[in-house]
Amino acid sequence: MIRFADTIRLNCTAVLFLLLVTLPLAAHPPTAATVLLLLRPAAVFDGETLHAGWAVLVENDRIRAVGPAAQVTAPAGARTLDLPGLTLLPGLIEGHSHLLLHPYNETPWNDQVLLESEALRVARATAHARATLAAGITTARDLGTEGAGYADVGLKQAIEQGIVPGPRLLVATRALVATGSYGPKLSVDVEVPQGAQEADGVDGIIRAVREQIGKGADIIKVYADYRWGANEPSRPTFTQDELNLIVKTANSAGRPVVAHASTPEGMRRATLAGVQTIEHGDGGTAEVFKLMKQRGVALCPTVAAGDAISQYRGYRKGQDPEPERIRQKKESVKLARQSGVALAVGGDVGVFTHGDNVREAELLAREYGFTPLEVLRGFTSGNARIFQLPDRGRIQTGLLADLVAVAGDPTQDVGALRQVKLVLKGGVEVK
Repeated sequence: MIRFADTIRLNCTAVLFLLLVTLPLAAHPPTAATVLLLLRPAAVFDGETLHAGWAVLVENDRIRAVGPAAQVTAPAGARTLDLPGLTLLPGLIEGHSHLLLHPYNETPWNDQVLLESEALRVARATAHARATLAAGITTARDLGTEGAGYADVGLKQAIEQGIVPGPRLLVATRALVATGSYGPKLSVDVEVPQGAQEADGVDGIIRAVREQIGKGADIIKVYADYRWGANEPSRPTFTQDELNLIVKTANSAGRPVVAHASTPEGMRRATLAGVQTIEHGDGGTAEVFKLMKQRGVALCPTVAAGDAISQYRGYRKGQDPEPERIRQKKESVKLARQSGVALAVGGDVGVFTHGDNVREAELLAREYGFTPLEVLRGFTSGNARIFQLPDRGRIQTGLLADLVAVAGDPTQDVGALRQVKLVLKGGVEVK
């Protein structure tokens, strides 16, 4: 005789059995269909060399094949996109930007840090990210929020989650400065928010570096020199031991360090500490660049920032004699090139308009002695190599399908980079 309780037990066992049988099917839904796209431009710049008549096959977010068009055919189900008259190249990599800033001739830096709310600055930054991506920049190093805390981490997350469009970001969050060396500076009686995080000594530096990494920093940025007071020249800030500790702490967590430095001594200390790049380097000497070459430290000269600031201050380009600032920059870049130092391409965008990133490339090619091919390599495979991004910067099987098509031949005229007709980020058309 089967009792009521036994019946319940049997029924529950049967239900459990059915659940165990069917759950694996529900837990493993069918995979999304493969998306194939065949791109047929007039030429392909693969990050190093221009190839006429090549084609590129994209599978989902990766490059599946690249080579002569006759050898790269469209598989069943692939969509073909003809790009007559266009050059296809890797997505550009911006080496130095500040998405939380906007041009200083619109609003001075002090006022952006002190008077603009973080909400307003983030809203602007989303527009900046959109303009950056539309300009063909698919990856950007964002080297400091300049008083906006960790807002770059949230912006990066919003881009990754598809909430807003923008490039892949490598963020430096707050950046590090020695106490008293940065700004804004008002009356000595008034404590105001700073444009970066102050840190000093062993305990303070370790805590600050770890805090920034814990909050989401991909990069630690340090100001190795700066102006201690108004109308003073830049001077070193952190000691050699402090810089060594910053790099050691960051590197142990897998993060590189980049250094703002424009004085020979600031550059020397940062180089000896083992930073990845020196940003600006205005006062670099042959001796300092020789040391950078020996230590494998690259220079990101940011020539467009100085050019823009000089014009904000009244310099009429093409009419007035070159300001000393620009003359000195040209000399330092010349010395860097002669030394063989690796040069990253990055304009310090934010000082000037986001989306105008090509301004740096144009100045390097037209006023600093670089060939268009050198600049184009730097903007793609060179930056990828310096920033240790092996999955991008070239058009090669297996790499990310971050691709840009422009009208004309940028290996002959970098101005062609302004004629962006197509942008793919991870195989998805975003322009």
